[in-house]
Amino acid sequence: MRSAASIGRLGKDSGPRDPGDAWVEGEAGKFWGRFGSSGLLVVDTERGILLQHRALWSDHGGTWGLPGGARHQGESAVHGALREAWEEAGVPDEKVELLFTSVYDVGYWSYTTVAVSVVERFEAVINDPESIALEWVTPSDVELLDLHPGFAAAWPKLWRRLPESSTMVGPTS
Repeated sequence: MRSAASIGRLGKDSGPRDPGDAWVEGEAGKFWGRFGSSGLLVVDTERGILLQHRALWSDHGGTWGLPGGARHQGESAVHGALREAWEEAGVPDEKVELLFTSVYDVGYWSYTTVAVSVVERFEAVINDPESIALEWVTPSDVELLDLHPGFAAAWPKLWRRLPESSTMVGPTS
């Protein structure tokens, strides 16, 4: 397995708004991220899955999902997910290891879920106003939350791909 830290240390970008921070529209609907989006599915065998309670003002606000967001121009999905998770939840890239990626692609836009395993314990922290809360949730309890619709649709497939040691009890669907 490759350490996520091999992607390079990430920091909070305090510069001007990135051109990727924009909506795109097409036949399949309206999506955030001109260059696509990605999110980080953080798995800790002791604590569960790290979920973000999304700010009320955000798209599908008040729902639970993965830390993530719009990718920057030329940015890989993995780097984008790691950057966003650092910015939103303080997930240190050197303390996680890449497990797999899963892509949802509608042709003109894509979302990549980047699954990582915690290799050294850390405390998630709210670093920006995009989060109401951050919680470690056992996989069996994920579906009990009001999930972001995209994450809700993807969760059963993602859960089945997680390593056995982190699956505890799985989704019902």
